[in-house]
Amino acid sequence: MFVEKIPGDYENGDVNKNLDDDGRVKRTGTWVTASAHIITAVIGSGVLSLAWAVAQLGLVGGPAALVVFSFITYFTSTLLADAYRAPDPVRGQRNYTYMDAVRAYLGGRKVQLCGLAKYMNLTGITIGYTITSSISMVAVKRSNCFHKHGHQAKCETSNYPFMVIFGCIQIVLSQIPNFAKLSWLSIIASVMSFAYSFIGLGLSIAKVAGGEEDVRTTLTGVIVGVDVSGSEKVWRTLQAIGDIAFAYSFSNVLIEIQDTIKWSPVVPENKSMKRATAIGVSTTTIFYLLCGLVGYAAFGNDAPGNFLTGFGFYEPFWLIDFANICIAIHLLGAYQVFAQPLFGFVEGWCSRRWPGNRFFTSEQVVRVPFYGVYYINLFRLVWRTTYVIVTAFVAMLFPFFNNFLSLIGAGSFWPLVSLFPNRNTHCTDENG
Repeated sequence: MFVEKIPGDYENGDVNKNLDDDGRVKRTGTWVTASAHIITAVIGSGVLSLAWAVAQLGLVGGPAALVVFSFITYFTSTLLADAYRAPDPVRGQRNYTYMDAVRAYLGGRKVQLCGLAKYMNLTGITIGYTITSSISMVAVKRSNCFHKHGHQAKCETSNYPFMVIFGCIQIVLSQIPNFAKLSWLSIIASVMSFAYSFIGLGLSIAKVAGGEEDVRTTLTGVIVGVDVSGSEKVWRTLQAIGDIAFAYSFSNVLIEIQDTIKWSPVVPENKSMKRATAIGVSTTTIFYLLCGLVGYAAFGNDAPGNFLTGFGFYEPFWLIDFANICIAIHLLGAYQVFAQPLFGFVEGWCSRRWPGNRFFTSEQVVRVPFYGVYYINLFRLVWRTTYVIVTAFVAMLFPFFNNFLSLIGAGSFWPLVSLFPNRNTHCTDENG
Protein backbone atom coordinates (compact mmCIF):
# COMPACT_ATOMS: atom_id res chain seq x y z
CA MET A 1 0.00 0.00 0.00
CA PHE A 2 1.37 3.44 -0.92
CA VAL A 3 1.43 6.06 1.82
CA GLU A 4 2.48 9.63 1.16
CA LYS A 5 5.74 10.52 2.87
CA ILE A 6 5.52 13.24 5.49
CA PRO A 7 9.01 14.57 6.36
CA GLY A 8 8.22 15.18 10.00
CA ASP A 9 7.34 11.56 10.51
CA TYR A 10 10.62 10.29 9.17
CA GLU A 11 12.70 12.85 11.01
CA ASN A 12 11.31 11.57 14.29
CA GLY A 13 11.98 7.99 13.23
CA ASP A 14 8.28 7.16 13.49
CA VAL A 15 7.64 5.63 10.08
CA ASN A 16 4.33 4.10 11.17
CA LYS A 17 2.88 7.22 12.75
CA ASN A 18 -0.06 7.32 10.33
CA LEU A 19 -0.59 3.55 10.18
CA ASP A 20 -2.27 1.07 12.48
CA ASP A 21 -0.81 -2.31 13.45
CA ASP A 22 -2.29 -3.93 10.33
CA GLY A 23 -0.66 -1.46 7.94
CA ARG A 24 -3.88 0.39 7.16
CA VAL A 25 -4.46 4.12 7.64
CA LYS A 26 -4.82 4.90 11.34
CA ARG A 27 -8.41 4.66 12.55
CA THR A 28 -9.83 7.72 14.27
CA GLY A 29 -13.35 6.66 15.33
CA THR A 30 -14.57 6.70 18.93
CA TRP A 31 -17.51 5.29 20.87
CA VAL A 32 -19.39 8.48 19.95
CA THR A 33 -19.02 7.98 16.19
CA ALA A 34 -19.72 4.25 16.56
CA SER A 35 -22.94 5.04 18.48
CA ALA A 36 -24.01 7.34 15.65
CA HIS A 37 -23.31 4.62 13.07
CA ILE A 38 -25.37 2.10 15.05
CA ILE A 39 -28.34 4.44 15.44
CA THR A 40 -28.20 5.32 11.73
CA ALA A 41 -27.96 1.65 10.71
CA VAL A 42 -30.79 0.48 12.97
CA ILE A 43 -33.37 3.24 12.64
CA GLY A 44 -34.87 2.80 9.20
CA SER A 45 -38.01 1.64 7.46
CA GLY A 46 -38.66 -0.91 10.23
CA VAL A 47 -39.90 1.91 12.46
CA LEU A 48 -42.88 2.44 10.15
CA SER A 49 -44.43 -0.90 11.09
CA LEU A 50 -43.98 -0.68 14.88
CA ALA A 51 -47.44 0.81 15.59
CA TRP A 52 -48.97 -2.11 13.69
CA ALA A 53 -46.75 -4.59 15.57
CA VAL A 54 -47.84 -3.17 18.95
CA ALA A 55 -51.48 -3.37 17.80
CA GLN A 56 -51.05 -7.11 17.24
CA LEU A 57 -49.21 -7.76 20.52
CA GLY A 58 -51.02 -5.25 22.75
CA LEU A 59 -49.96 -2.75 25.39
CA VAL A 60 -48.23 -5.51 27.35
CA GLY A 61 -46.77 -7.74 24.65
CA GLY A 62 -45.65 -4.94 22.32
CA PRO A 63 -43.33 -3.06 24.71
CA ALA A 64 -42.20 -6.38 26.24
CA ALA A 65 -41.15 -7.69 22.81
CA LEU A 66 -39.24 -4.47 22.06
CA VAL A 67 -37.38 -4.65 25.38
CA VAL A 68 -36.60 -8.38 25.01
CA PHE A 69 -35.24 -7.95 21.48
CA SER A 70 -33.19 -4.93 22.59
CA PHE A 71 -31.62 -6.99 25.40
CA ILE A 72 -30.86 -9.93 23.08
CA THR A 73 -29.35 -7.56 20.50
CA TYR A 74 -27.21 -5.79 23.11
CA PHE A 75 -26.00 -9.02 24.73
CA THR A 76 -25.03 -10.76 21.50
CA SER A 77 -23.49 -7.55 20.11
CA THR A 78 -21.13 -7.38 23.09
CA LEU A 79 -20.10 -10.96 22.32
CA LEU A 80 -19.54 -10.06 18.67
CA ALA A 81 -17.47 -7.01 19.70
CA ASP A 82 -14.96 -9.39 21.32
CA ALA A 83 -14.71 -11.28 18.02
CA TYR A 84 -13.27 -8.27 16.16
CA ARG A 85 -9.79 -9.53 17.06
CA ALA A 86 -8.70 -13.16 17.18
CA PRO A 87 -7.64 -15.08 19.13
CA ASP A 88 -7.15 -12.37 21.76
CA PRO A 89 -9.97 -9.75 21.84
CA VAL A 90 -7.54 -6.91 22.66
CA ARG A 91 -4.29 -7.63 20.78
CA GLY A 92 -5.22 -10.37 18.32
CA GLN A 93 -5.40 -10.12 14.52
CA ARG A 94 -8.18 -7.91 13.19
CA ASN A 95 -11.27 -9.28 11.44
CA TYR A 96 -12.64 -6.76 8.95
CA THR A 97 -16.05 -8.35 8.28
CA TYR A 98 -18.61 -10.56 10.00
CA MET A 99 -17.53 -13.53 7.87
CA ASP A 100 -13.87 -12.95 8.77
CA ALA A 101 -14.80 -13.23 12.46
CA VAL A 102 -16.73 -16.46 11.89
CA ARG A 103 -13.83 -17.83 9.82
CA ALA A 104 -11.30 -16.98 12.56
CA TYR A 105 -13.28 -18.53 15.42
CA LEU A 106 -15.37 -21.28 13.86
CA GLY A 107 -14.07 -22.02 10.35
CA GLY A 108 -15.19 -24.84 8.09
CA ARG A 109 -18.79 -25.21 7.01
CA LYS A 110 -19.96 -22.58 9.49
CA VAL A 111 -18.32 -19.87 7.36
CA GLN A 112 -20.37 -21.03 4.38
CA LEU A 113 -23.56 -21.10 6.46
CA CYS A 114 -22.80 -17.61 7.76
CA GLY A 115 -22.17 -16.34 4.24
CA LEU A 116 -25.41 -17.91 3.01
CA ALA A 117 -27.42 -16.34 5.86
CA LYS A 118 -25.74 -12.96 5.50
CA TYR A 119 -26.00 -12.56 1.74
CA MET A 120 -29.53 -13.94 1.59
CA ASN A 121 -30.41 -11.39 4.26
CA LEU A 122 -28.78 -8.57 2.28
CA THR A 123 -30.62 -9.65 -0.87
CA GLY A 124 -33.91 -9.80 1.04
CA ILE A 125 -33.36 -6.33 2.45
CA THR A 126 -32.73 -4.83 -1.00
CA ILE A 127 -35.92 -6.48 -2.29
CA GLY A 128 -37.81 -5.16 0.75
CA TYR A 129 -36.48 -1.67 0.15
CA THR A 130 -37.62 -1.79 -3.48
CA ILE A 131 -41.12 -2.67 -2.26
CA THR A 132 -41.15 0.02 0.43
CA SER A 133 -39.85 2.79 -1.82
CA SER A 134 -42.49 2.09 -4.46
CA ILE A 135 -45.23 2.13 -1.80
CA SER A 136 -43.97 5.52 -0.59
CA MET A 137 -43.91 6.97 -4.10
CA VAL A 138 -47.44 5.67 -4.73
CA ALA A 139 -48.51 7.24 -1.42
CA VAL A 140 -47.40 10.68 -2.62
CA LYS A 141 -49.57 10.37 -5.74
CA ARG A 142 -52.54 9.02 -3.76
CA SER A 143 -52.20 11.70 -1.08
CA ASN A 144 -52.51 14.43 -3.69
CA CYS A 145 -55.49 12.61 -5.22
CA PHE A 146 -57.26 12.37 -1.83
CA HIS A 147 -56.56 16.04 -1.14
CA LYS A 148 -58.03 17.03 -4.49
CA HIS A 149 -61.02 14.65 -4.71
CA GLY A 150 -61.78 13.80 -1.07
CA HIS A 151 -60.92 10.90 1.23
CA GLN A 152 -63.56 8.60 -0.26
CA ALA A 153 -62.20 8.87 -3.81
CA LYS A 154 -60.86 5.75 -5.50
CA CYS A 155 -57.26 6.80 -5.96
CA GLU A 156 -55.82 3.48 -7.10
CA THR A 157 -52.26 3.51 -8.42
CA SER A 158 -50.04 0.60 -9.44
CA ASN A 159 -46.72 0.08 -7.65
CA TYR A 160 -45.02 -1.44 -10.69
CA PRO A 161 -44.07 1.77 -12.58
CA PHE A 162 -42.47 3.15 -9.42
CA MET A 163 -40.51 -0.07 -8.88
CA VAL A 164 -39.18 0.36 -12.40
CA ILE A 165 -38.22 3.99 -11.66
CA PHE A 166 -36.50 2.95 -8.42
CA GLY A 167 -34.67 0.17 -10.27
CA CYS A 168 -33.45 2.52 -13.00
CA ILE A 169 -32.01 4.91 -10.40
CA GLN A 170 -30.37 1.96 -8.61
CA ILE A 171 -28.73 0.80 -11.84
CA VAL A 172 -26.96 4.17 -11.98
CA LEU A 173 -26.11 4.28 -8.25
CA SER A 174 -24.87 0.69 -8.35
CA GLN A 175 -21.99 1.78 -10.55
CA ILE A 176 -20.45 3.51 -7.52
CA PRO A 177 -17.32 1.32 -7.27
CA ASN A 178 -17.25 0.41 -3.58
CA PHE A 179 -18.51 1.04 -0.06
CA ALA A 180 -15.87 3.71 0.62
CA LYS A 181 -17.35 5.95 -2.09
CA LEU A 182 -20.84 5.89 -0.53
CA SER A 183 -20.26 8.35 2.32
CA TRP A 184 -22.19 11.23 0.73
CA LEU A 185 -25.14 8.97 -0.08
CA SER A 186 -25.16 7.48 3.43
CA ILE A 187 -25.20 10.92 5.05
CA ILE A 188 -28.21 11.99 2.95
CA ALA A 189 -29.98 8.69 3.68
CA SER A 190 -29.46 8.95 7.45
CA VAL A 191 -30.83 12.51 7.53
CA MET A 192 -33.89 11.36 5.59
CA SER A 193 -34.51 8.42 7.97
CA PHE A 194 -34.60 10.69 11.01
CA ALA A 195 -36.78 13.19 9.13
CA TYR A 196 -39.60 10.78 8.27
CA SER A 197 -39.38 9.02 11.64
CA PHE A 198 -39.86 12.27 13.54
CA ILE A 199 -42.63 13.38 11.17
CA GLY A 200 -44.49 10.12 11.82
CA LEU A 201 -44.00 10.50 15.57
CA GLY A 202 -45.15 14.13 15.48
CA LEU A 203 -48.27 13.31 13.45
CA SER A 204 -49.15 10.51 15.89
CA ILE A 205 -48.77 12.85 18.88
CA ALA A 206 -50.96 15.44 17.15
CA LYS A 207 -53.61 12.79 16.44
CA VAL A 208 -53.63 11.65 20.09
CA ALA A 209 -53.81 15.24 21.33
CA GLY A 210 -56.71 16.02 18.97
CA GLY A 211 -58.79 13.15 20.34
CA GLU A 212 -61.24 13.38 17.44
CA GLU A 213 -61.80 9.62 16.98
CA ASP A 214 -62.73 6.79 19.32
CA VAL A 215 -59.61 4.59 19.34
CA ARG A 216 -59.68 1.06 20.79
CA THR A 217 -56.55 -0.05 22.62
CA THR A 218 -56.27 -3.29 24.61
CA LEU A 219 -53.69 -5.04 26.79
CA THR A 220 -53.52 -8.00 24.39
CA GLY A 221 -53.89 -6.23 21.04
CA VAL A 222 -56.37 -7.13 18.33
CA ILE A 223 -59.30 -9.16 19.70
CA VAL A 224 -60.19 -12.62 18.41
CA GLY A 225 -63.77 -12.66 17.13
CA VAL A 226 -63.93 -8.87 16.87
CA ASP A 227 -60.92 -7.74 14.84
CA VAL A 228 -59.52 -11.05 13.60
CA SER A 229 -60.09 -14.79 13.64
CA GLY A 230 -58.06 -17.12 15.86
CA SER A 231 -55.73 -18.21 13.07
CA GLU A 232 -55.22 -14.59 11.95
CA LYS A 233 -54.30 -13.64 15.52
CA VAL A 234 -51.58 -16.31 15.63
CA TRP A 235 -50.22 -15.37 12.20
CA ARG A 236 -50.24 -11.64 12.93
CA THR A 237 -48.51 -12.17 16.29
CA LEU A 238 -45.69 -14.09 14.63
CA GLN A 239 -45.52 -11.49 11.87
CA ALA A 240 -45.29 -8.66 14.43
CA ILE A 241 -42.43 -10.44 16.21
CA GLY A 242 -40.65 -10.75 12.84
CA ASP A 243 -41.15 -7.02 12.19
CA ILE A 244 -39.56 -6.17 15.55
CA ALA A 245 -36.66 -8.54 14.88
CA PHE A 246 -36.08 -6.81 11.53
CA ALA A 247 -36.13 -3.40 13.22
CA TYR A 248 -33.29 -4.40 15.57
CA SER A 249 -30.91 -6.33 13.35
CA PHE A 250 -27.58 -4.59 12.72
CA SER A 251 -25.13 -7.47 13.22
CA ASN A 252 -24.36 -7.47 9.48
CA VAL A 253 -22.45 -4.21 9.89
CA LEU A 254 -21.25 -4.36 13.52
CA ILE A 255 -17.74 -5.58 12.71
CA GLU A 256 -17.43 -2.99 9.93
CA ILE A 257 -18.44 -0.25 12.39
CA GLN A 258 -15.94 -1.49 14.97
CA ASP A 259 -13.23 -1.43 12.30
CA THR A 260 -13.48 2.39 12.30
CA ILE A 261 -12.62 2.73 16.02
CA LYS A 262 -9.09 3.72 17.09
CA TRP A 263 -7.14 1.47 19.46
CA SER A 264 -5.42 2.50 22.67
CA PRO A 265 -3.92 0.41 25.50
CA VAL A 266 -6.36 1.95 27.98
CA VAL A 267 -9.50 1.71 25.81
CA PRO A 268 -9.25 -1.04 23.16
CA GLU A 269 -11.80 -1.30 20.34
CA ASN A 270 -13.97 -3.94 21.99
CA LYS A 271 -14.45 -1.77 25.08
CA SER A 272 -15.40 1.27 22.99
CA MET A 273 -17.74 -0.84 20.86
CA LYS A 274 -19.54 -2.25 23.89
CA ARG A 275 -20.11 1.27 25.18
CA ALA A 276 -21.32 2.39 21.76
CA THR A 277 -23.65 -0.62 21.55
CA ALA A 278 -25.17 0.17 24.95
CA ILE A 279 -25.84 3.77 23.94
CA GLY A 280 -27.00 2.94 20.40
CA VAL A 281 -29.36 0.12 21.39
CA SER A 282 -30.82 2.00 24.39
CA THR A 283 -31.40 5.15 22.31
CA THR A 284 -33.01 3.12 19.54
CA THR A 285 -35.22 1.23 22.02
CA ILE A 286 -36.50 4.45 23.59
CA PHE A 287 -37.26 5.83 20.13
CA TYR A 288 -38.97 2.60 19.07
CA LEU A 289 -41.09 2.53 22.22
CA LEU A 290 -42.17 6.11 21.53
CA CYS A 291 -43.05 5.40 17.90
CA GLY A 292 -44.77 2.09 18.65
CA LEU A 293 -46.79 3.21 21.68
CA VAL A 294 -47.68 6.68 20.42
CA GLY A 295 -48.61 5.21 17.03
CA TYR A 296 -50.79 2.61 18.77
CA ALA A 297 -52.39 5.30 20.92
CA ALA A 298 -53.19 7.24 17.74
CA PHE A 299 -54.70 4.34 15.76
CA GLY A 300 -55.46 1.60 18.29
CA ASN A 301 -56.17 -1.88 16.96
CA ASP A 302 -56.78 -0.41 13.49
CA ALA A 303 -53.16 0.74 13.10
CA PRO A 304 -52.03 0.44 9.46
CA GLY A 305 -49.04 -1.69 8.50
CA ASN A 306 -47.12 1.43 7.52
CA PHE A 307 -48.51 4.51 9.22
CA LEU A 308 -47.17 6.94 6.61
CA THR A 309 -48.33 5.06 3.51
CA GLY A 310 -51.39 3.28 4.95
CA PHE A 311 -53.28 6.59 5.18
CA GLY A 312 -53.73 6.72 8.87
CA PHE A 313 -53.02 10.39 8.16
CA TYR A 314 -54.46 12.52 5.36
CA GLU A 315 -53.55 16.02 6.46
CA PRO A 316 -51.45 18.07 6.25
CA PHE A 317 -51.02 16.38 2.90
CA TRP A 318 -47.85 18.33 2.03
CA LEU A 319 -46.10 17.11 5.19
CA ILE A 320 -47.12 13.51 4.52
CA ASP A 321 -45.88 13.88 0.93
CA PHE A 322 -42.57 15.22 2.24
CA ALA A 323 -42.24 12.31 4.68
CA ASN A 324 -42.85 9.77 1.92
CA ILE A 325 -40.35 11.49 -0.35
CA CYS A 326 -37.85 11.26 2.54
CA ILE A 327 -38.55 7.52 2.77
CA ALA A 328 -37.91 7.05 -0.96
CA ILE A 329 -34.65 9.05 -0.83
CA HIS A 330 -33.50 7.20 2.29
CA LEU A 331 -34.12 3.85 0.63
CA LEU A 332 -32.16 4.87 -2.47
CA GLY A 333 -29.11 5.16 -0.22
CA ALA A 334 -29.98 2.29 2.12
CA TYR A 335 -30.29 -0.09 -0.85
CA GLN A 336 -26.67 0.65 -1.76
CA VAL A 337 -25.43 0.31 1.83
CA PHE A 338 -26.77 -3.25 1.92
CA ALA A 339 -26.02 -4.13 -1.72
CA GLN A 340 -22.38 -3.00 -1.87
CA PRO A 341 -21.05 -5.79 0.43
CA LEU A 342 -22.76 -8.35 -1.82
CA PHE A 343 -21.41 -6.66 -4.95
CA GLY A 344 -17.90 -6.66 -3.50
CA PHE A 345 -18.12 -10.30 -2.43
CA VAL A 346 -19.19 -11.58 -5.87
CA GLU A 347 -16.72 -9.39 -7.77
CA GLY A 348 -13.85 -10.35 -5.47
CA TRP A 349 -14.63 -14.05 -5.81
CA CYS A 350 -14.83 -13.85 -9.61
CA SER A 351 -11.57 -11.91 -9.94
CA ARG A 352 -9.80 -14.50 -7.76
CA ARG A 353 -11.41 -17.39 -9.64
CA TRP A 354 -10.49 -16.04 -13.11
CA PRO A 355 -7.52 -13.68 -12.53
CA GLY A 356 -6.46 -13.72 -16.18
CA ASN A 357 -9.87 -12.94 -17.66
CA ARG A 358 -10.05 -9.28 -18.66
CA PHE A 359 -13.86 -9.35 -18.47
CA PHE A 360 -13.52 -9.56 -14.68
CA THR A 361 -10.31 -7.61 -14.05
CA SER A 362 -9.78 -4.86 -16.65
CA GLU A 363 -11.15 -1.35 -16.28
CA GLN A 364 -11.80 1.16 -19.05
CA VAL A 365 -11.22 4.87 -18.52
CA VAL A 366 -14.18 7.10 -19.38
CA ARG A 367 -14.28 10.87 -19.01
CA VAL A 368 -17.63 12.02 -17.65
CA PRO A 369 -18.62 15.71 -18.02
CA PHE A 370 -18.77 17.59 -14.70
CA TYR A 371 -17.39 14.50 -12.91
CA GLY A 372 -13.98 13.66 -14.29
CA VAL A 373 -12.44 10.27 -14.90
CA TYR A 374 -14.57 7.19 -14.21
CA TYR A 375 -13.34 3.60 -14.43
CA ILE A 376 -15.77 1.11 -15.95
CA ASN A 377 -15.42 -2.62 -15.41
CA LEU A 378 -17.56 -4.62 -17.84
CA PHE A 379 -18.36 -7.41 -15.37
CA ARG A 380 -19.32 -4.88 -12.69
CA LEU A 381 -21.65 -3.14 -15.13
CA VAL A 382 -23.36 -6.38 -16.24
CA TRP A 383 -23.53 -8.09 -12.83
CA ARG A 384 -24.82 -5.10 -10.85
CA THR A 385 -27.36 -4.15 -13.50
CA THR A 386 -28.62 -7.75 -13.59
CA TYR A 387 -28.87 -7.85 -9.79
CA VAL A 388 -30.97 -4.67 -9.66
CA ILE A 389 -33.29 -5.96 -12.40
CA VAL A 390 -33.76 -9.32 -10.62
CA THR A 391 -34.49 -7.72 -7.22
CA ALA A 392 -37.01 -5.36 -8.84
CA PHE A 393 -38.69 -8.31 -10.59
CA VAL A 394 -38.93 -10.30 -7.33
CA ALA A 395 -40.35 -7.21 -5.60
CA MET A 396 -43.09 -7.08 -8.24
CA LEU A 397 -43.98 -10.69 -7.43
CA PHE A 398 -44.10 -10.09 -3.68
CA PRO A 399 -45.28 -6.49 -3.08
CA PHE A 400 -46.29 -6.79 0.59
CA PHE A 401 -44.45 -4.52 3.01
CA ASN A 402 -45.17 -6.09 6.41
CA ASN A 403 -45.02 -9.69 5.21
CA PHE A 404 -41.61 -9.17 3.68
CA LEU A 405 -40.18 -7.33 6.71
CA SER A 406 -41.28 -10.10 9.04
CA LEU A 407 -39.86 -12.77 6.71
CA ILE A 408 -36.45 -11.08 6.62
CA GLY A 409 -36.49 -10.44 10.37
CA ALA A 410 -37.45 -14.00 11.27
CA GLY A 411 -35.00 -15.56 8.85
CA SER A 412 -31.92 -13.53 9.78
CA PHE A 413 -32.23 -12.65 13.47
CA TRP A 414 -31.40 -16.06 14.91
CA PRO A 415 -28.33 -17.02 12.79
CA LEU A 416 -26.75 -13.57 12.48
CA VAL A 417 -27.69 -11.94 15.80
CA SER A 418 -27.74 -14.96 18.12
CA LEU A 419 -26.17 -18.17 16.79
CA PHE A 420 -22.78 -17.07 15.46
CA PRO A 421 -21.91 -14.56 18.26
CA ASN A 422 -22.70 -17.21 20.89
CA ARG A 423 -20.79 -19.92 19.01
CA ASN A 424 -17.80 -17.57 18.66
CA THR A 425 -17.76 -17.02 22.43
CA HIS A 426 -18.16 -20.73 23.15
CA CYS A 427 -15.24 -21.51 20.86
CA THR A 428 -13.11 -18.81 22.55
CA ASP A 429 -13.87 -20.25 25.99
CA GLU A 430 -12.88 -23.74 24.82
CA ASN A 431 -9.61 -22.48 23.37
CA GLY A 432 -8.94 -20.32 26.41
